[in-house]
Amino acid sequence: QVQLVESGGGLVQAGGSLRLSCAASGVIFSRSRMGWYRQAPGKQREMVVYVTTAGATVYTDSVKGRFTFSRDNAKNTVYLQMDNLKPEDTAVYYCNCNLFGREYWGQGTQVTVSS
Repeated sequence: QVQLVESGGGLVQAGGSLRLSCAASGVIFSRSRMGWYRQAPGKQREMVVYVTTAGATVYTDSVKGRFTFSRDNAKNTVYLQMDNLKPEDTAVYYCNCNLFGREYWGQGTQVTVSS
C-alpha cells in the first residue's frame, strides 16, 4: 500500500526558502513517477514538478530556477527545495506518486508566503 506523508510547510516572508519532504512507503522509485503539486485557494490543483521513471525532471514555468526536486532513495523520501518564494506560491502542496497509472496523494502541507 502506498503512503505519502508530507512535512516542512509553514509561513515565510517573500524571498525566503522552505524545504518540503515527502516520506514514501510502498513505493518503488524506479517504477514510479514522483512529483509535487499545489492548490491555491479558489484554484485548481496544478503540477509543480515531476520526475519520470526515466529520470527526466519537468518543472512548471513559474518555479523554474527557484524550486529544486531531489530524492533520497535510501530514505524513500523526496524533497522540494523552494527558494526566492513569492506570495503567489502560497498553496497547499501535495506529494504525488503515479505507479503503473494509479495516482496516490499525500495529505498536503500548507505553504504561506507573506509579502
